[in-house]
Formats: sequence, structure tokens, C-alpha cells
Amino acid sequence: MMGEELINGKEFAVLGLGEVLLRLSPPNKERILAGDVFEKRAGGSELNVVSGISLLGLRTGIITKLPRNEIGKYIKNKIRFSDVSDDYIIYDPSPQARLGIYYYESGAAPRKPTVVYDRQNSSLTTLKLEEVPAEVYQKAAAFHVSGITLALSGSVREAALEMVKQFKSNGCLISFDVNYRATLWSESEARAEISKILPLIDFLFVSEETSRRMFQKKGSLQEIMRSYTEEYGCQLVATTQRKVLSPTKHTWNSSIYSRKEDRFYEEEPYHEIEVIDRIGSGDAYLAGVLFGLLKYDNVQSALEFGNAMAAMKNTIPGDMPVSDFQEISKMIQDHKSHNNSEMNR
Repeated sequence: MMGEELINGKEFAVLGLGEVLLRLSPPNKERILAGDVFEKRAGGSELNVVSGISLLGLRTGIITKLPRNEIGKYIKNKIRFSDVSDDYIIYDPSPQARLGIYYYESGAAPRKPTVVYDRQNSSLTTLKLEEVPAEVYQKAAAFHVSGITLALSGSVREAALEMVKQFKSNGCLISFDVNYRATLWSESEARAEISKILPLIDFLFVSEETSRRMFQKKGSLQEIMRSYTEEYGCQLVATTQRKVLSPTKHTWNSSIYSRKEDRFYEEEPYHEIEVIDRIGSGDAYLAGVLFGLLKYDNVQSALEFGNAMAAMKNTIPGDMPVSDFQEISKMIQDHKSHNNSEMNR
């Protein structure tokens, strides 16, 4: 493992800010409305990203706020098990402290997967900027946050924006996943608020659907991706493409545009992935891309690690990736050589 490798002389390759949720899922593709048992797991967009980067070998941490109770301890243990630093976890001792919950029901064609959220007034929504130690802004080579975090509350959004500015002023690269969720805010509100943060973003991750619907952009996908660099100055724009053949069979690919090179990077798709759990696959993609950019300073490597991490995560239960550098490197090699051997042995 390269876990202590310094990027740009910083203690952390990536620090993320975001809510960690408790995920409850009925086992064996049971229905939420019919089952009697839930499996519990930890998850959350930014945690999924930094845990994936950590597994690949670069040191990461998460800035979040957890209830000071047994559920908070469970989440802290999961964070530490993923080799993500808990140095910047803030604990909520109030009687109202709570961890957000979401319920996930797996799909089976023609039944689609279902998500039900129960995250209102979670501890992270009470986060204040002054709770975050000032030292953190000198600690990271890159800082990652998503639109989900911006949507949680006005106070969190203000804190996140100020944190982005503070990290940026200390020479930190800023990564942002638009990750629009209609259950959290309207398209018009999201467009207005996210537009404020885009001029500060170096690495932008946004889906084609979000670009066309929420940002109301026109033209080809390549024209849309290039427009973010022209309008806001982003260095890189990445867009993933998932073709859903059925709830359990997907094809995955992505495209990355480099402003510096005025070049689009692509590769052969991962065809007909056998999907066990699609939740977190987009976050795994971000983890691979950020790892490739920070470790190798190479967009092609970033694309390959991103696609491989996403494809592999689709086959893994739970939100968080569990693949290390060796496994993903072998997967990239097999993908390039079209090696379809039956077993690793």
C-alpha cells in the first residue's frame, strides 16, 4: 500500500465533506413493504469517494458530523475500517442528534430499485463552519464535495462554500460532483446555488441528463462538457454513461475532457456488467479518476481507474467500494487485453 505517500507535500491526498448515512436494505431482493429484516451498512457520496481512493493507496479523510451515540460509533468504525481518517469527525452530543437513514430495495426486471430517504434534521445539517478546525485547510492536496451536501441545509451550504474558498486559497484542488437529487431540491434552486461554486471547481463531475435538464444546456455532449471549462474555468469535466439493459445487466463507460489539452479521453466500455448493487458506483468512478489524476497526473490513467472502479463496484453489495490497487490494476489490464478467463488463480 502507498498509504503514507504525500501529494504536493500534503498530509492527505483528498479530504471530503459530506453526510454519512445508515443504509437499511431487505436481504435477497425482498420488498421493503413485505420484509421483516434489514441489513445495515454505512454510506454517503463523499465517504464512498474517499474510501475508494484510500483503498487504492492514497491517504484520505472525511469531514462530517455524527451523533455521539452507538449509531455514531458504528459509522466511525466503518470509516476507520475503510482506512479513512476520522481526525475531522465532529460529534453531536445534543438530545436531538441523529444519523440520516435511507432504505434501499434492489430491483429485478421489470421491477426497478427503490430508495426511501429519512434524513431530515440529521446531525450534519447543524454543521457550522467554526466547528471545523482551521488547520484542515493546509492539510489536503484535493478537497471533494457534492451537490448532495449543498442541498442539505442553508447553513451547510454556506459552510461548504466557505470551506471550498479556504481550501482553494491554500493551493488545494477542488473536486465537485453535481450529483443532483430531485428529492432534496428543485432544479431551479440547484442551478442557482451550484452556479455560485462552479468558478472555484477544478475537477467537475456531471451527468449528461443533469447538464441538459438542470443546467438547461444544449448541443452535443462534447459541446456541453467543453462549455463548463469555457464558462467557469474548470480544468477537467467528466461524464459517465450507463446503459441499463436490466436492473442486473448494465454497460458502463465515461468521457473526460481536459481543458489544458483540449482533448476528450474515452475507452472501450465495460459491457454487460453483472450488477449486484449499483449504489455507489458513480462515487467509485470519482475515486478512480481522482486517484489517477493525483497519483499519475495523467488523464488516461484517471479514466481507466475510474471506469474499472465503477464496473467493479456494481458487482459489490453495499455503498462503499472494497477493491484495492492490485485488483483494479489487473482489471484494467484484462479489459485492455480482452482477457475473459473464468477465475483468478
